[in-house]
Amino acid sequence: MSDIGLNFDGPMMIAAAILGYLLGSIPFGLVLTRMAGLGDIRTIGSGNIGATNVLRTGNKGLALATLLLDAGKGAAAVLIARAVSPDLVFVAGGFVFLGHLFPVWLKFKGGKGVATALGTLIALNWIVGILACLTWLIVALVFRYSSLAALVAVAFAPAYAAIFGTLPQIWFGIFLAVLVWIRHHENLRRLVKGEEPKIGRKKPPQPTG
Repeated sequence: MSDIGLNFDGPMMIAAAILGYLLGSIPFGLVLTRMAGLGDIRTIGSGNIGATNVLRTGNKGLALATLLLDAGKGAAAVLIARAVSPDLVFVAGGFVFLGHLFPVWLKFKGGKGVATALGTLIALNWIVGILACLTWLIVALVFRYSSLAALVAVAFAPAYAAIFGTLPQIWFGIFLAVLVWIRHHENLRRLVKGEEPKIGRKKPPQPTG
């Protein structure tokens, strides 16, 4: 919990941002489903490249692999940055998250960032990250909505950081939460209307044009 992010080394910050972004841009959901012969994940369900949409293919193993890899790239970016300098962790963590949301390889149309956000939080402060994951799990088990679980989990992350972390970790948690909520605007609309599909329920194909 010693990350303070107060000393700025321009070239190192730029390198951490670029490498973090490129790592975050790897679309594991798309890669895995294509390797499994399931086609383009963007043409089914919500069109998202994340684990929840991969689950709609009916392949739980691929969904779990997508979840772990998307979280893992977030954690990896933070841990690699910390090994170089603790002052780089928030830059690397922020840009790996942005890379997942806006991957250059997919014309900047990426995932919603939940798994990657949780991975960065675990690497930054394992207590905060684990509590956020447990929050997701509890809400998902009770209400059966992945999107609702994600929104609640990231909303609570800054509060957990306020108790168990540092001021920069609080602001980083707010940054993650704001972007995750923005990326879930369509889910919020469906939740309000009672139209959001529950976990495990397949969603009919959506037009991609």
